[in-house]
Amino acid sequence: VDAYAYGERLSVFNGNIHVYGPLRGRALAGVKGDSNARIFCQQLAAEMLSIAGRYKTAEELRRDPRWGQAVQVNLSDDVLNITSL
Repeated sequence: VDAYAYGERLSVFNGNIHVYGPLRGRALAGVKGDSNARIFCQQLAAEMLSIAGRYKTAEELRRDPRWGQAVQVNLSDDVLNITSL
């Protein structure tokens, strides 16, 4: 997916989400419980991120030092981890 707008929702039942631009809406990966799913984006500005039912809202995401940067999000021990690309 290219740029992604506020208010939009992108769901992937299994597998990864790749956004080649700003991620501004809600991205839900691994909706059917796939804890190996990942989210990749060129600019983190999301309202919400979720992998396999574990989520972070914009309030939490804005406090992350990687806000506005290119990141990858994965799930480990039921915790969403955000790392720089």
